[in-house]
Amino acid sequence: MNYLTVDVGSTYTKLTAIDATHRRILGTAQSFTTIESDVMQGFERALSLLREQAECRDFVWDEMLVCSSAAGGLKMVALGLVPDLTAKAARTAASNAGAKVVKTYAYEISRSEQQEIYDINPDLVLLCGGTDGGNREVITANARRLAAIDRPLTIIVAGNKSASDEIAATFEAAGKSFVITENVMPQFNQLNIEPARDAIRQLFIARIIEAKGLNRLQAMSPHKIIPTPLAVLQACELLSRGTAERAGWGDLMAVDIGGATTDVYSMAAGLPTTENTMLKGLPEPWAKRTVEGDLGMRYSLQHVYDQLPPAMPAEQEFRSKVEQWVKLCTTSPDTLAQPDTEQERAEEYLGEMAVRMAVERHAGRIADVYTPLGLMHTLEGKDLMAVQTVIGIGGVIRSSRHPREILKGCRYDVMNPASTRPREPRLMIDGKYIFASMGLLSAVEQELAFELLDAHTTHLEE
Repeated sequence: MNYLTVDVGSTYTKLTAIDATHRRILGTAQSFTTIESDVMQGFERALSLLREQAECRDFVWDEMLVCSSAAGGLKMVALGLVPDLTAKAARTAASNAGAKVVKTYAYEISRSEQQEIYDINPDLVLLCGGTDGGNREVITANARRLAAIDRPLTIIVAGNKSASDEIAATFEAAGKSFVITENVMPQFNQLNIEPARDAIRQLFIARIIEAKGLNRLQAMSPHKIIPTPLAVLQACELLSRGTAERAGWGDLMAVDIGGATTDVYSMAAGLPTTENTMLKGLPEPWAKRTVEGDLGMRYSLQHVYDQLPPAMPAEQEFRSKVEQWVKLCTTSPDTLAQPDTEQERAEEYLGEMAVRMAVERHAGRIADVYTPLGLMHTLEGKDLMAVQTVIGIGGVIRSSRHPREILKGCRYDVMNPASTRPREPRLMIDGKYIFASMGLLSAVEQELAFELLDAHTTHLEE
């Protein structure tokens, strides 16, 4: 049995040829994604490159598995009742489903906020608010405001089920496209995000299928195309949990620095590792992904530079070199750093700082609280200090000659003790760029997918 996995990314289309009978990867290849014309052109070029390899000259696949992020993430706004809870529920629901939350609103939206939503022109609106049987005034008022916006909005309703009939009537009368699903928070402090996430995922797939040529790839595969972040998450989860036959790696984190974003995945309960610590806020999912749209290594590199700490006097000369590199990459995103140059040093430094900032945002934070019983601590988010493995996936980490120097930015920093980043993890790398591929394969050949992940995720030596 042979499989061909296809990852149609926004920049590259990546293919992996797998021989399931002999349990091995025959080859990998990639070519620029041709989203503006027909993605089949990029696919055919990558396939030609694959077949130039000795092991793949006569390769014929029995099944094709496809994931994609070629159309970009769905731009989503979320409306809810309480600011922190709305933002957390919306971002958690959007995670891995192909959507990016660009704005959240709490309470009844004002006319100026209504105009702001019109200006944003989101691909998707997540309307939530109220526990089941609780407050219904806010979500119904917001439904009326959304119905009045003169845009062809697509709305997912995931709030107080008692208000569903009234909201449906409002949107039907306004001719809006909408889906009603289960409440993202049926009870206070209890998240129920999977139904909303599934609805977002279906809309994402419907959108990317519209991209030129993807419908032809879908016709070549017996399996539904899934979002690439979901495929990567499935690979991380498989490697962490293991299979019925093989033990997993346990708690782990993965970091993927791309040209536009840095994604962080964690597979861990994230419970407190320090004494006298209480949890604060909504519970965190065991499998979590965050995406930082201002921490990419090309299209958002200026944002990375703008967030760097002030340079010490002795660092000023190097910092000026970094600034020059940022300007060059911003002007010409396809620029590559030359080995053994200041460009390479600048690239690795910026990569390390992107990892540091992305992991800090992904991890939790500990704060001191003074109580009648003495000093206590609160943990908001996941405590990842005990995570033993961090994996660098794709992007600048994979292409660098010194990936360890970049990935070490994930570690706990004694100068920032409130951030619960991993203390002493082993640093690993996805050497063949196969995490998305193995996430796809896990749906049909779980044992094989784990075996290949286990074999090709390698340790970065000191």
